[in-house]
Amino acid sequence: MAKLHVRKDDTVVVITGKEKGKKGKILVAIPKDGRVVVEGVNIVSRHTKPRGQANQGGILKKEAPINASNVMLYCSKCDKGVRVTNKVQENGDKVRVCKKCGAVIGK
Repeated sequence: MAKLHVRKDDTVVVITGKEKGKKGKILVAIPKDGRVVVEGVNIVSRHTKPRGQANQGGILKKEAPINASNVMLYCSKCDKGVRVTNKVQENGDKVRVCKKCGAVIGK
């Protein structure tokens, strides 16, 4: 299993491909395949048949996975995608820190 540099609920920026420059939250991380599903990015159409009365058929729009190497963590202080480093705080917590401005990213 590959270790991803991003995790679920992180805000990321797409850095390459047709969706370049879009920003969104990670909905699903798939470390086994090295892919992530980002909110509002890589929208695909799925043609579905109705299954029973509750489930309608039709063309559904949904997000598809993209390669995790195509996204960077978003730093709200720098207002762009940044590289991060891991630091240990005084209380022993391990946090991700922006390499440009030193702001803590995530929790």
